[in-house]
Formats: sequence, structure tokens, C-alpha cells
Amino acid sequence: MTILAAIKGWNVEQWTARLAAKLPGRPIVIPGEPYDRRAVHYAVAWKAPPGSFSGLPNLEAIFSLGAGVDHLLGDPKLPDVPILRVVDPDLTNRMSEYVVLHCLKILRQQMRYVRQQGERVWDDDDNQPAARSVRVGMLGLGVLGQDAARKLQVMGFDVAGWSRGPKAVDGLPSFAGEDGLKAFLARTDILVSLLPLTDGTRGVINRSLLDGLARDGRVGGPHLINAGRGGLQVEADVLACLDAGTLASATLDVFETEPLPQDSPLWAHPRVTVTPHNAAMSEPEAVISLIAQQILRYEAGHPLEHVVDRATGY
Repeated sequence: MTILAAIKGWNVEQWTARLAAKLPGRPIVIPGEPYDRRAVHYAVAWKAPPGSFSGLPNLEAIFSLGAGVDHLLGDPKLPDVPILRVVDPDLTNRMSEYVVLHCLKILRQQMRYVRQQGERVWDDDDNQPAARSVRVGMLGLGVLGQDAARKLQVMGFDVAGWSRGPKAVDGLPSFAGEDGLKAFLARTDILVSLLPLTDGTRGVINRSLLDGLARDGRVGGPHLINAGRGGLQVEADVLACLDAGTLASATLDVFETEPLPQDSPLWAHPRVTVTPHNAAMSEPEAVISLIAQQILRYEAGHPLEHVVDRATGY
């Protein structure tokens, strides 16, 4: 059974070599080279051009090489087969590391001290809040959001979460839906966005949402950390809130256009931290091992795991 590797922006040979090692004896093909389209039963994908999976009459499943699947669901010619996302402990841990790192940088005023070092200034004040007095709001309570929330709680932060529908997470105050969003934002000093990108979440991080964040916190105003998807944020609104002082800082790993254009004002803004969409990089060996296990289990008669609900987009 042939596997189609439709991968853009990453080293295709690296991924196909790992596939061949984990699933020996199976032909692996890539778009642009001749192959028998009837022989393709599985596809692995990352940001493949629209239409890459049409005309494959025996295709049984498409595996995303990352946690997100918006790069697939935007394809108008996507066939009606199961779409599977990566749920990997390594990826989850990496995302939580990123979130904890940047929440601690805000708590401990690290950017201020970097600036002071450059200016050779020795200065401090008595505004050194404890983590327990800083309220973090986790926008999105999927696998990634729940894990990051638990690890922030271990550090002592006062964490709550918001999700589209009600979710009960032990020990975590949670809000849901439009009715719960206002109260969630009003108790949030650091907003962490780990939402998937769907029709319902596109542009959700806008001026109206940011204006709803708490103004009575201990960290000099509200802060934004977006490590979810670039399409979640309206970058003009983020910049406007930073310039107006209604947002104290923004840490952004994802952007409306990637790579971030050279002329973007986000690069040089003094209260913006830019990282190159690497908060939770997919580790090829781990991801390919998971996909190979899924294929072998499926062929042994077991159901596929982590199948995406196309109605919700995750």
C-alpha cells in the first residue's frame, strides 16, 4: 500500500526516509513524480497545495504532521476520508515549556532587565509579585492547553481556562462559550492562546477581546502569548493595543503571514517578542513512529485515533 508524502516547507527526504524505516517495503511517493494513484492508501501532509489528495480512489486516511489541521481543512478538494492530527507527549511538553517560559519572563520582568543591562542601569523596585497573584487565562483547553495549564499551576500561577463548549478539568476553573468569555477575560493578566484555527476562531484575538482583559493586575497591564495559529490574531489590532497602552506586551510565535515579512512592524516593536513558529516543533522521529503505529493498528482491525471532527475543525 503506497504512502503519499505531500510536504511543503520541510525537508521531504528526511520525512520519507523515516517513513521507509518504520514501514519497510511500502512504496512512498511525492507529488510531482509519476506514481499509480490507485495504489495510494495513506497520505502524510504538511501545507500541501490544494488538490494534492484528489483523484486518489483508494485513499483511506490523511495524517497531518503537526497538531494543527487547518492547512488541510482549507482544501476545497479534500476527499471525504479521516483526517488525523498529531497528539504526541513530546510536542505537548515542548508547547508547555514555551508557555511556562514566557509566563515566567513576564512575572520576573525579564525584558526590563535585558534592556537595563544594555543601558548599564542597576535599578529595581518593589513590584515583585508572586506567581499566585498573577492570573493566567488559557484560551483553548485541548490537550495542549490542559497540559500547559497544569504546569503553570505547579509554578504557582492562578490559572483558568476557556473553551468553546463546557469542559470539566480537575482543579482548573473554566469558562465556556460567549457567555463565559467576558468574565474569563476580566480575570486574566496573561492571555495564552492555544486555540485551533477554525472558521469560528479566525481573528478572535482582536481589539475587542484585548480590551476586555484585566486592568487591575500585578504585571503592569495585560499580556498576550499566542502560540496557537497566526490566523487567530488581527495583527493591526495587537499593534494598536500595544501603542495605546491597553496591552503591555505580546509574545507571538505565529503570524498572519509566515515567514513574518521583513517590513512587519512587529519585528522592531519594543514590547513584542517574535519567535519563528517553533514553540512546539514536530520531532520527526516521534511523529513518524506515531503514524506508523496508527497504520499498523488500523490494518490489524483497530480504530484510528485522534480523528478530526470536520464540523469543529479539531
